[in-house]
Amino acid sequence: MTGQGDVTELLLSLDKDGGRAVDSLFPKVYDELRAVAAARLRAEQAGHTLSATALVHEAYIKLVDQRRVDWKNRAHFFAIAARAMRRILLDHATARKAEKRGGGAALVTLGDESGGQQSNLDELLALDQAMGRLAELDERQERVVELRFFGGLNLEEIAEVLSVSLASVNRDWRTARAFLTAELRA
Repeated sequence: MTGQGDVTELLLSLDKDGGRAVDSLFPKVYDELRAVAAARLRAEQAGHTLSATALVHEAYIKLVDQRRVDWKNRAHFFAIAARAMRRILLDHATARKAEKRGGGAALVTLGDESGGQQSNLDELLALDQAMGRLAELDERQERVVELRFFGGLNLEEIAEVLSVSLASVNRDWRTARAFLTAELRA
């Protein structure tokens, strides 16, 4: 893991140096972003058409293209990366589901072993819907789940990003997991 100070310094200099820090930033965050992406994709079906590398590259492009972000530190960067990865995965799942409903996809025969893929797409979309319901009840709990599940941040980093105590994050994490478990079982 790269020093937090190095990443924070590069993030703070992004606006000041006309974007030259982007070239230095990517190698410093790549391995960690790729580990987060790989962990997230392990929960997806085998043969997922989006690789961890592709997910990282798409997310990184979205991140450095952000002109309105006032980067605070490394944890803030990874929090926004979590949101970008979540959006990319959801957009990808939605597109795949549309294809399976006839949006230009090839005909699937009864012998095709893609039932598990549809199930995982449905699970990801169901999780997103449940997280939407959670956000209606408690936005911070939804952010805790997003940062933990999609961003791979630890509880201490989440507390830093959200500017709350570690005890609050622990409580939010437990409560949100219980809520989502109940929602997904329903």
